Amino acid sequence: MCGIAGIFNINGEPVSCITLRKMTDAIAHRGPDGEGFYADSFIGLGHRRLAIIDLSPAGHQPMSTLDKAFVISYNGEIYNFKEIRTELETIGYHFISQTDSEVVLKAYAAWGSQAFTRFNGMFAVAIWDRTKQQLILARDRYGIKPLYYCLLDNTLIFASEIKALLVHPSFRVEMDKEGLLEYLTFQNFFTDKTLFKGVKILPAGCTLTFSLGSNQLPLPVQYWDYHFSTHSPIKDGREYLAEMDRLFCQAVNRQLIADVDIGSYLSGGIDSGSITSLAARQLPYIKTFTVGFDTSSASGIEMAFDERPMAERMSYLFKTEHYEMVLKAGDMERVMRKLTWHLEEPRVGQCYPNFYASQLASKFVKVILAGTGGDELFGGYPWRYYRALVNYSFEEYVDKYYHFWQRLIPSQMMPEIFKPIWHEIKHVNTRDIFKEVFKTHENKLSTPEDYINHSLYFEAKTFLHGLLVVEDKMSMAHGLETRVPFLDNDLVDFAMQIPVSTKLGNLEMVKLNENDPGNKVAKYFSKTNDGKLILRQAMKKYLPEEVINLEKKGFSAPDASWFKGESIEYVKSIVYNPQSKIYDYLDQQAVLKLVNQHFEGKENRRLLIWSLLNLENWCHQFL
Repeated sequence: MCGIAGIFNINGEPVSCITLRKMTDAIAHRGPDGEGFYADSFIGLGHRRLAIIDLSPAGHQPMSTLDKAFVISYNGEIYNFKEIRTELETIGYHFISQTDSEVVLKAYAAWGSQAFTRFNGMFAVAIWDRTKQQLILARDRYGIKPLYYCLLDNTLIFASEIKALLVHPSFRVEMDKEGLLEYLTFQNFFTDKTLFKGVKILPAGCTLTFSLGSNQLPLPVQYWDYHFSTHSPIKDGREYLAEMDRLFCQAVNRQLIADVDIGSYLSGGIDSGSITSLAARQLPYIKTFTVGFDTSSASGIEMAFDERPMAERMSYLFKTEHYEMVLKAGDMERVMRKLTWHLEEPRVGQCYPNFYASQLASKFVKVILAGTGGDELFGGYPWRYYRALVNYSFEEYVDKYYHFWQRLIPSQMMPEIFKPIWHEIKHVNTRDIFKEVFKTHENKLSTPEDYINHSLYFEAKTFLHGLLVVEDKMSMAHGLETRVPFLDNDLVDFAMQIPVSTKLGNLEMVKLNENDPGNKVAKYFSKTNDGKLILRQAMKKYLPEEVINLEKKGFSAPDASWFKGESIEYVKSIVYNPQSKIYDYLDQQAVLKLVNQHFEGKENRRLLIWSLLNLENWCHQFL
């Protein structure tokens, strides 16, 4: 795992090696084990190394083929690299290292962009083709590893993190106001925008090719996409379970390759518990890590957010070497500036617990296994999907699901909230942004299963991608590589093909009687809490029954309680301050209408409050 950066002067001017070194220095935390540079007139590639496989100097990058026709700067892990290497050796390629980097390089030399479809793993890669005078950027299928780029007149700059782009002398930091609107609608980016004007993220499963002499930004080319359907050749339920078991065991075992220590997160839930259970069979006394929360000042459902007791139970059963950290009110404020610097662009959720989890794990291991992806592949959020289950048309479905995914500010309040800059962004239609996510997914929708598969596609493309970007930034801030076994190619293909009924149990419209006494929301959740059925059944042989039957919980601190309790003064010091930089873009009185609803206990606005705090720190750090 590493960090990459580069400069391509498309007009042929020589690259500044000083600037290239500054770019790699900016991401030194991603690769504390070494650095390397390649410069040839108008092209420069930089690399920071975190040595995981083949720790010898033979793994040094940038790396070139013997004939110097191809040069690579690569960040990632390819778990099937040994199989690909054997295939390349049979057609005449020779290897001088045991690294997957050399396999990626020579696979591209042999097969061109088709090589990316063969890789089972995570990667962000830059390859210089000297023969064609072309630079090729590529990103893995799911977007586990990020890659950013920006065109400055006749210069293309790219890197694993945006902060490496900021040191280029031609770069000028400016807020992307359309990106701000997108983020404050979805608490995420569904397009390739970032908060930095002119900086794009290469979409997952895409390549981008730049040629010498070109004066315009090319469009990404997609080589892979999710496709959720019900076309599995398997018909018998027992076969589904057997195949689920086989593929999951295979996925975990594949990702245990390393020449350094591997650990696992252990949250107390089924995803990380399943991974830890299988990994512990191969790695006795594997180190496991849990971040819990002091819930003494929490209330409501947040009182159950601390999952340490269940994690400790599983650690005992799997005989792991277990480490824990407890977060309290005030720990967010303590880490906010450092977190914002490493996160660079705000994304889904409240990620400071992830930052602390990575910090804890990095003290003991260089590689960590995480359960990210289990929910998105196997239907872990049924209360979301059921909201848009029965529709008369695709447009009605979009309306329903778009309304649900306005996580921070509802559309009708946008003109009021964005009053200082509304004249600059009012042309942006966030519903169109939402609908555009589905442009490459089949739109033949006639059954509830079709709509569920549409929702699974949407969440894998957007929500999961946001989680992966956050996980990469938080772990690499501490020189830690995160691996996600659920995103194994064979397991993903299986999850996309099996019937929805193997994941969810209630495919009839969930109806609530408005005249029923009691909490209607609670009744709705009780009727829709049935996700990941096949995963739960398959994991019965590995996990205790109390874990199998647990309700879904996100990895979140009790911030709804803390924001109107022990952290309220910190929150008010920003949102009540008219000099806060966020109010260059937002109307303070309109913002306070929403925030005060949280303080008064009328609405849970924790995600909005977190986003405002994060944005204020972002403005101070980068503008």
